[in-house]
Amino acid sequence: MPTYSIGQAARLLRVSPETVRRWADAGRLPMGRDGSGNRVIDGAGLARFVRERAAADERGGVAGPPTSVRNALTGIVTALAADDVVARVEIQAGPHQVVSLVTREAVDELGLAVGVTVIARVKSTSVHVERS
Repeated sequence: MPTYSIGQAARLLRVSPETVRRWADAGRLPMGRDGSGNRVIDGAGLARFVRERAAADERGGVAGPPTSVRNALTGIVTALAADDVVARVEIQAGPHQVVSLVTREAVDELGLAVGVTVIARVKSTSVHVERS
């Protein structure tokens, strides 16, 4: 069974190594020791933890109508350029930059502006933006 170091798990989970240590110390993430005494996380335990976190995130997600669009990136609007008909919305979602062209009407209805938190939902080649 594969095992992961604290640093490897932190990179996979996109958190700091200290966060992984706190989760392990709190019993949320199963951790053991390898033959050299280093702390390691078994692959099955890490996979189970990731699934549980994803399920918790989904349960605690944004309320609204059900959707088939599953790739949701929460981010902040970093730039917005609009004319009378169309608007270009730039979003920074963690390490990902998402750029979407939406109608000016959608910008007004959603109250989009630089600094507003949004969710970019990506399906195929379409990006759906909704206010979070």
